Formats: sequence, C-alpha cells, structure tokens
Amino acid sequence: MTPHPVSPTSTAALPGHPFVAYHGAALQIEDVALSSLAAQHGTPLFVYSKAAMLAALAAYQRGFAGRDAQICYAMKANSSLGVLQVFARAGCGFDIVSGGELERVLAAGGQASKVIFSGVGKTQREMRQALQAGIGCFNVESEAELDVLSEVALSMSLRAPVSIRVNPNVDPKTHPYISTGLKGNKFGVAHEDALRIYRHAAGLRGLRVVGIDCHIGSQITETEPYLDAMDRVLDLVAGIEAEGTVLAHIDFGGGLGINYNGDTPPAADALWAQLLTKLDARGFGHKKLMIEPGRSLVGNAGVCLTEVLYIKPGEQKNFCVIDAAMNDLPRPALYQAFHTIVPLTLDTGTCQATVFDVVGPVCESGDWIGRDRTLAVQAGDQLAVLSAGAYCMSMASNYNTRGRAAELLVDGGTVHLIRERESAAEQMRHERLVP
Repeated sequence: MTPHPVSPTSTAALPGHPFVAYHGAALQIEDVALSSLAAQHGTPLFVYSKAAMLAALAAYQRGFAGRDAQICYAMKANSSLGVLQVFARAGCGFDIVSGGELERVLAAGGQASKVIFSGVGKTQREMRQALQAGIGCFNVESEAELDVLSEVALSMSLRAPVSIRVNPNVDPKTHPYISTGLKGNKFGVAHEDALRIYRHAAGLRGLRVVGIDCHIGSQITETEPYLDAMDRVLDLVAGIEAEGTVLAHIDFGGGLGINYNGDTPPAADALWAQLLTKLDARGFGHKKLMIEPGRSLVGNAGVCLTEVLYIKPGEQKNFCVIDAAMNDLPRPALYQAFHTIVPLTLDTGTCQATVFDVVGPVCESGDWIGRDRTLAVQAGDQLAVLSAGAYCMSMASNYNTRGRAAELLVDGGTVHLIRERESAAEQMRHERLVP
C-alpha cells in the first residue's frame, strides 16, 4: 500500500474497519496501539476488537427488533473460546458442525438449548453427544441421516428435534468453494425432493420435526440471492404445512459478506428489513426465525500482525517475505482471497514504495498473502493483514511444524490474551516414538 494519507495529528478509520484506525502515524485497534502488542507478544499475532464484534451483532439485533428470532453464531468462522464467550454473553446461540465445536460452546458458557447442529457428516457418536447435551435442533442434510438420527434417538429413549436443510438451487454469486446452495453442492436435500423427505421424517418415531433450513453460501454481497432463496423456501413451507406438518421455525442460514476489497454487502439490518417485508407479505411473519451469521460478525473485527523478514528483489517479481504464512492465513491459498495489508506505522519517507508479492516462509509456492501490493517497507517493519477475524485461526495448521499464533481480544484499552503461542513441544505432545 502507498503511505496512508493521514497527517501526524489526525485520526482515520480504515474503510470497513471502524475500530481500526491510524492515530497520527500509529495504527490502533480500539484504544490500543498495534505496534505495542506486536512488541509485547511477538508476531504472527491475531488481535480482535470486541467492540467490532458487538457492533456487527447489533446490526442483526436491530434488524430483528420486535421479532421472535434467534441469532446463532456460525462458529466455524472463528471458534476461539474468547470469541465464543463474547457472543455467549451477548445472548447468542451457536451453529456448530462437529462434536468438538459443541464442547467449545459449553466451555465458553454457551447454552446447549441454543445450539443448531449442521453439517453433512454427523457421526452417531456426535448425535448421541448432542442429544445428551440437549441441543436445540439438528439441521439434517440427507435422508440417510434422518434414519440414523432417529435410530440413535430411539436408543436413548428420546426424540431428536430436526430441521431439514433444503438446497434451493440459488446462485449466491460468490466463490465456488464457498457456494453451498446449488445442485452441484454437497449440502442439503434437493428442493424437488423436500416434500417427500419431510413426509418421511414426520413418520420416524425418533424425530420431532420443528423447522426448515436453508443456507446458500458465504461472502454474499448482493440482496437478490437471499430474496430468491426465501421465496423458494416459503413455497416449501406452505406445501409442508398443507400436508399437516407444522414448522415452528424457519432458518435462513448466514453467508452475508464483508468488505475485503471494496466489497459493498448490504448492512445486516437493511437486508433483513427487505427479507422480513417479503416474509410478512407471504403470511409467515409469525414464525420464529433462526439465522447463522459467522464471517459478518467476526471477519472485520480481526487483524493479523506480522513482521517483514526480508526484501527480495527479482527480475519479474519483488518479494516481501513476512513471518506470517499460509498456515496462519490460509484464505489466499485456498480461495485466492484478498486481504488488505497496511503498515503499523505510516512511512516517514525512509523507504521507496515498491510493488511486492507479500509471501510467507512456508515451503510452498501457494504461500502468498497478497499479490502486487505497493508498500514502502524494509526488513524489521511490521504490517497488519486486515479482515483476518474469520476463517484464519479456525483453519490454521501446523504445516512446516509452525506453531499457531497467539490471539488477543481488545476491549477499549484493555487487552486479554485468549490464546498463547503454540510451541513445538505442544505440537508433538500426542506423538510417540517407536520402541
């Protein structure tokens, strides 16, 4: 990036990041200078703004004011306990996709009764675990899963509350890897099969049909896919209830995008104003609503701090080698995703701005964080990779025996360490040498 146009005494929030701003030449998150955090805790380092999370949540809460609605944080976006605790204390439920995630919810103080269990491959052990905990609902994704869940519930003398995830075949106009509502995706049951599968579910003694679910993808930045999906789902609700199965709730999933690179997704409250108008017009405004936002609650609440290790000029490319890598920030390698990269301290004119590929130290050509970025940096400078709150730490790995980064939660001027940096010894603690 070119030097940020901020005078030494001014304050300027970064676009899409109202709680990340330059105060003079220093980048802060809420009331804390990021350079001081890097100095104290080292890099790579993830830092999250509590205020940013709660502000994002507040937009959904405004959108549902006066409605019977439950917001379930889709914790796969970021499952760190300190982050879950913020949403649990704010009254959120949770959307989980594994038994391990259920354990995290309970450890963070979440209520099992507000948990929705999604995912195409739930095991019988996970089903038993969730039933024993008393979760709110299973989002079932296949006819075979219905049969297995019914058998598991009957073996425990229980009836499992279920909602069937319907694939509406609506194009969310997003990256194909994060599209989940088309016919070629693995998720949900086909729209044209849904009525028959609901009849089957209603006849299984171990199940209690309580709702219908739909989720079409992630990083959606347009309103139309949501409106189209709602129409298709409400058509099914009418047909299902006409056959005698009353649905207590309608779950419209999540998927609302954030601003990574000039993206302009609708605000959550504005989006739901349109969706609720349609819901009322179709005669279903009295139904309980469930939604499962993830990225839109945490994505722009987090930054990853990193240090420049080397500047490596080349004939075709100049490389800025940093100490964060694809194991810390996997989205560019997975989706060719864009993250804005900015300096922690604005350039004072000591470096010449140069176009770099920003890359990490992992031994893979796919280990890049940003392509063709204009930066005025030298070895030892520190950078912030923005929009790093979602699908970074939750997908982090130990590739190249790299320890996972530390994580901090900032609340105004208070800093909480919510994850310690991982050592090599901690990575190897479950391994055994052969005698």
